[in-house]
Amino acid sequence: MRAIRLASAALLGVTALTFSAPAAVATGDTTITPFGFSVLPSTVSAGDQVTLLLERNHGGCKGSATVASAVFDTVIIPPHKSQATVVVDWDAKPGAVYKVTFTCDGVSGSTVLTIAGGHPLTPTPVPLNPDRGVHAGEGGSFAGFDVKELGMGALLIAGSVGAAYHLSRRRAGDDGA
Repeated sequence: MRAIRLASAALLGVTALTFSAPAAVATGDTTITPFGFSVLPSTVSAGDQVTLLLERNHGGCKGSATVASAVFDTVIIPPHKSQATVVVDWDAKPGAVYKVTFTCDGVSGSTVLTIAGGHPLTPTPVPLNPDRGVHAGEGGSFAGFDVKELGMGALLIAGSVGAAYHLSRRRAGDDGA
């Protein structure tokens, strides 16, 4: 009888942990490629540098890769390299989201690059001083994680474990064991 209670408590805890884990988030990429790619950081100010990363570990991209966007000059990553650095145009619109397309061995995939400074719905961009650009941070997050979501997840896990323990102890007393 005790094994059933312990298994139920463990199952309840695992279920709570599963439901509190963050869900997979679609990034808006509509193309599946045999190679991985990314732009780091994904949000920058006009005039800042970004690193274009290409995953070549699994053989999905063997040749030269071309990376194109309306916000920087087209870049070619040679076959023996996995990254390149590029400067975002100074005239990039604050709050705008630009498409970045990676093409290798005839296959293309895309991701987005967001320009900091301004709200995407703001019709007129905020003028920037080229000598002193915007210093944008993560704003209310902890290493990319939302502190409120982390706290709520921890609270849900602790509550479910506490409830499972309480129910298992209460039932043990009811059975006279």
